[in-house]
Amino acid sequence: MSSGPCVSLNTGTHIPLLGLGTYKLVGAESVFQAVDAALAAGYRSFDSAAVYRNEADLGRALKELLPKYALTREDVFITSKLGPKDQGAGAMERALRSLSELDVGWIDLYLIHWPGTQGLDVTDQRNPSNRAASWAALEELHSQGKLKAIGVSNYTPTHMRELMKSSKVPPAVLQVEFHPRLAQPELRALCSEFGVFFQAYSSLGQGELLTDPVVLEVAKTCSRTPAQVLLRWAVQQNIGVLPKSSSPERIKTNAAIFDFSLSDEDMSKLSALDCGQHFCWNPSHVL
Repeated sequence: MSSGPCVSLNTGTHIPLLGLGTYKLVGAESVFQAVDAALAAGYRSFDSAAVYRNEADLGRALKELLPKYALTREDVFITSKLGPKDQGAGAMERALRSLSELDVGWIDLYLIHWPGTQGLDVTDQRNPSNRAASWAALEELHSQGKLKAIGVSNYTPTHMRELMKSSKVPPAVLQVEFHPRLAQPELRALCSEFGVFFQAYSSLGQGELLTDPVVLEVAKTCSRTPAQVLLRWAVQQNIGVLPKSSSPERIKTNAAIFDFSLSDEDMSKLSALDCGQHFCWNPSHVL
């Protein structure tokens, strides 16, 4: 499927370690340009979401561009996510709408984007039951083959344990914020225990980590960009990454992370930066 390394999910499906994140990638032209550059650079995985409002544009871009690179639908891995406003009773309808908008036959991975429900307080008792209803809808679509794998995003250890106890189909993937300052050891241990693939977003700390002195020092040592160092730190631990960019040159550069390795010393220096810092939303207060 991918020109880069893949890992096997608990469904037997293979997912590339590297994917293109499409958050804030809006408009048919911007999506087309980014997908074109990504396919040229060897990306075979594309991460979207209902709240990104680009599913239809992503689907159209892939349909048009796959033949250009002598690829078929089976050669790419497409992820999308259920938005918080559709959590619960609206999950089935929204997932089917994502499938329709992408218009790619099936979705390789579909995630519950957030453990809470839009419009409810984070401590509202309905949040757990809405999550359970969403998961049941995803399990049904998975059984029909419309969603090849299902998983979650932004779940805490408490949410993960709750899901593992109640689910008929265990999650295949957990996607969370992950970078040297937020190493998520408890979540990673749980994923290892449950056989769930751990996938990172915001690997660059929303750009903040690109100027971190330790990251800059390691980048200088191995003659790589700070972004490449941060992405390599993750994939060297068998953690998936989803760097997002609209720049064709940066998309290409971000893909060049499989032809070098970080030393044990450099890995340790980066890992020592962990201080539990979130740059994105923190789901820890969602009941």
